[in-house]
Amino acid sequence: MGVGQSGNPDAALAGRAAVTDALVGTDTKLLVVFCSDAYDLDVLLTGISDVAGDVPLVGCSTAGEIATTGPTDASVVVVALGGDGFSVETSVATGVSARLRAAGAEVAGALREVPGKPHQVLLLLTDGLAGDQQEIVRGAYGVAGAGVPLVGGCAGDDLKMRATTQFSGRNVMHDAIVSAAISSDGPFGIGVHHGWRTVGEPMLVTKSGGNRVHLLDDRPALDVYLDRLGAPEEARTDPAAFTRFALTHPLGLSRRSLEPQVRFVAEADFDDRSLGCIAEVPQGGLTWFMEGDAASVLDATDRACADALDALGGAPPVGLFAFDCIARREVLGDRIGAEIGRLADRAGGAPVAGFYTYGEIARTHGISGFHNQTLVVLAVS
Repeated sequence: MGVGQSGNPDAALAGRAAVTDALVGTDTKLLVVFCSDAYDLDVLLTGISDVAGDVPLVGCSTAGEIATTGPTDASVVVVALGGDGFSVETSVATGVSARLRAAGAEVAGALREVPGKPHQVLLLLTDGLAGDQQEIVRGAYGVAGAGVPLVGGCAGDDLKMRATTQFSGRNVMHDAIVSAAISSDGPFGIGVHHGWRTVGEPMLVTKSGGNRVHLLDDRPALDVYLDRLGAPEEARTDPAAFTRFALTHPLGLSRRSLEPQVRFVAEADFDDRSLGCIAEVPQGGLTWFMEGDAASVLDATDRACADALDALGGAPPVGLFAFDCIARREVLGDRIGAEIGRLADRAGGAPVAGFYTYGEIARTHGISGFHNQTLVVLAVS
């Protein structure tokens, strides 16, 4: 596994530089691209393909990029995975927002085509604004079954919350999912932790539908959210200010796991007073406001890395993928470099690559596999 990164503002030059650094071997099976949508993405992918040829490629736009050297913005990161120990098959689904579960099942079909090896994982990169992401996971799980873990993240658009982008080969798409079914001689390991904790009294979700929350404790959800959290005035009227405020004020859902599941509040409807989340908040369930700080977030980073590496059973990693919620970056502030430094230290010299997401995918057991404001680490051996 090789990783290349470039912040050159020229899209063609950035693509060529990043992929050249990533191509550390001669038998590349897959390229994974994470990049800012500030680039001309058609030009960027052409630059990558000019160097790498017809190697299968998947990728997406981001809310920030991650490489071994640290977090970046307005850059491109390219991962090259290859060697005799890997087999790869890619897939793409479009028009996802109208058929979330069916689209998840469609891209999971790549698992039927990939040559069999002892270990498999399905990498999913989705449109984070397409609707209830848990439906995509349910569709993929229906094909993959319990034996194949799902992992990945939701594309971002640098917090503009307008449109995210997915890549397949040289194709630039919106409202899409891209996948890579990876089969390997060596094991994969996945770690999932978030570092948020519940605060205050729980609230009853008295009305919700899909990924919208309409009523909390029989009051308009937006009013409850703003009032109980003491939101600043600008967050009460300005959509961009609301999104910035909501980054560090997620909702928590009760689950059987040790950690409550987190839901990112992505936007608000100031007319009907509802909240828009990246995934479903079930009606009739309990929810809490959540908080975190730099110490709790970094502790979760250590635990996610440890779980991913422990699952390799002693095999050394050839690299780590990190799918890290943009909200965690907001909490860490100027300490964000410390998080990526911890990932690099745990990797023990192996490269690290990933991006800041609008949601994370990690299903290792059960049918639930969508997360918000969480770090997901995939260790590859």
